[in-house]
Amino acid sequence: MEILKVENLTKTYGSGENLVHAVDDVSFSVEKGEFVAIVGASGSGKSTLLHLIGGVDRPTSGKIFVDGNDISKMNDDKLAVFRRRQVGIVYQFYNLIPILTVEENITLPCDLDGRGVDRERLEMILDSFGLRARRKHLPNQLSGGQQQRTSIARALINNPSLVLADEPTGNLDSKSSEEVMSILKMCNQSYGQTVIMITHNLDIAKQADRIITISDGKIVEEG
Repeated sequence: MEILKVENLTKTYGSGENLVHAVDDVSFSVEKGEFVAIVGASGSGKSTLLHLIGGVDRPTSGKIFVDGNDISKMNDDKLAVFRRRQVGIVYQFYNLIPILTVEENITLPCDLDGRGVDRERLEMILDSFGLRARRKHLPNQLSGGQQQRTSIARALINNPSLVLADEPTGNLDSKSSEEVMSILKMCNQSYGQTVIMITHNLDIAKQADRIITISDGKIVEEG
């Protein structure tokens, strides 16, 4: 079943001679439960594409359907609800709140949405991610790998339609990178989450089901 469909998506900045096509007439789809890697050099447009899919940025033209809903037509209020409930985003630099514990960082999306925490799901995630013993620790008391695991756990707490990972191993050593990739694959295979990951590392990308290569804002290869 198709969970994401992108049609003729374009994002431009500037005008005239300074016009830049960060994303240039991109179309593709993702099936529910797929693990897709989007690869490309720095400045290729892959992160812009991810932000458009996640509703963090708005396209200049084109359409983005998530679970059949065209998010490009949503107003700001509906888009904010969509981001909280349907998308989990994992960032390269974790974006954890330094004064909140691991558990509080993980449950933050529930608090922002005004909904109660599914305690059973929280305990399952803490166990699966090896964070139970760290649940009361602050981010500065964690390793880089533990911080990224916390970030992924936060992305999963609301059981989103899409998990979007923006260079999730880019700030980690090789051992921590392997741990994070194992966690993402577990999210995909055991929890059935649809994962779309941005990376410039082809070895990391090869662990996905499918690779989409982007250059100068255009898809140049799928395989």
